Amino acid sequence: MIRLFGVGVPLRTLLLVASETALVLVALWSAIAVWFGPDADLAFAYDYNVQTFLVACAVCILSMYYHDLYESSVLVNLREVATRLIQVLGTVSIVLALIYFAYPSVQLGRGPFLLWIGLVGLLLAVWRKLFAVLAGAPGFRERVAILGEGVLANELKCELKNRPELGFELVEHFPLPHGPGASSREALRQFVAELEDAVRQKRLDRLVVAAEECRGTLPVEDLLRLKAGGLRVQDGVEFYEAIAAKVPVLALRPSSLLFSDGFQASPARIAAKRAASILLSVIGLVVGAPLLALIAVAIRLDSRGPVLFRQQRVGHGGRLFTLYKFRTMHSDADHDLPARPNDERITRVGRWLRRTRLDELPQLYNILRGDMDLIGPRPFIPAVEEHCARQIPFYCQRWNLRPGITGWAQVHNGYCTTLEENIEKLGYDLFYIKHMSVGLDLLILFRTTKILLLGRGAR
Repeated sequence: MIRLFGVGVPLRTLLLVASETALVLVALWSAIAVWFGPDADLAFAYDYNVQTFLVACAVCILSMYYHDLYESSVLVNLREVATRLIQVLGTVSIVLALIYFAYPSVQLGRGPFLLWIGLVGLLLAVWRKLFAVLAGAPGFRERVAILGEGVLANELKCELKNRPELGFELVEHFPLPHGPGASSREALRQFVAELEDAVRQKRLDRLVVAAEECRGTLPVEDLLRLKAGGLRVQDGVEFYEAIAAKVPVLALRPSSLLFSDGFQASPARIAAKRAASILLSVIGLVVGAPLLALIAVAIRLDSRGPVLFRQQRVGHGGRLFTLYKFRTMHSDADHDLPARPNDERITRVGRWLRRTRLDELPQLYNILRGDMDLIGPRPFIPAVEEHCARQIPFYCQRWNLRPGITGWAQVHNGYCTTLEENIEKLGYDLFYIKHMSVGLDLLILFRTTKILLLGRGAR
């Protein structure tokens, strides 16, 4: 795993992106060389520049990202990969046609372009098949064992099983000795012997310690000896954050929050975040003023009632504030109940506004008032927040920041209706609070753009 913007990214995913970028460039160079034949040197010298290659490559790789070709659920499904590659080629053709129309200086030419599209599709399909074979080979996977039992150990097993692109193979699970005499010398000696056998016979690379409740019974000196011999020993919470990009809420101890790195934003960082939110909200309101007026007119023509919807939400420090949105439901509907698919309370214009997320544009005014920032935890109504605060440990910590229009939890989870979904949402919120940075904010905005363009998660 490599940490980028505070988020762990699998090394093999980065290698896949780098290798496919190289393939796209090689296919582009080859298409030009084949098309022009003996005159290829002149074509490269006079007709094409660096921008031609960079634009075509960037559009292709971004299209692959926006079609989820680097997501866990797609990487391991070759049939899905093939389907999405066809969609990528269509998207690339349309986007580049528009770019070439607006900026003729970077265009590729009809013949080389068609040849490149066919060649890049073939190369990417073959490489994805080969990469899947290589990634599944034993020598290309890190062998991991989990030490401990409980919620954290189970969560780790689930993540490793469902995300093969991480490059980890779970080969052993050691429960610590427990019950009468669990901490006796004989019980620990037997446990250490089993662990050493596994390290030697199964060639373990990493031992993840998820024994949160029984750290006192750990054979520390024996683990240190194994670590000195080359075995990587890692804390379970730290490892979980690296692979899941969220905090394991139900396995957290107070000391994990109090003494670990993070959860401490400097005044300068908070001031810069606030200034950026205000600047972007002003730009959004000024540039989007004609659109805001058109939406207001459409709402009035579509149904009776006010244009804006107002609702009390819980914000920074647990204080209440009035959140503004464009009204998407009939004025006499119960707005406190979560929206459902094909909800009859939603108006015709409201359904379109929800699908495009344009109903949230008035929250730019909330940013100017100081109620919200552009990025932060999602604000909820007081009843929901009070219920979650009673049921979920550390839930109130998400009130330490101003709520946001978008955020780390919002780009991973949609609307949360169950307690389990809210626990997962808190895990993402705590991860953001712990690792808050300019880079992570930019990553959130990048992922938010993807969600808006694809219309995902709307109700």
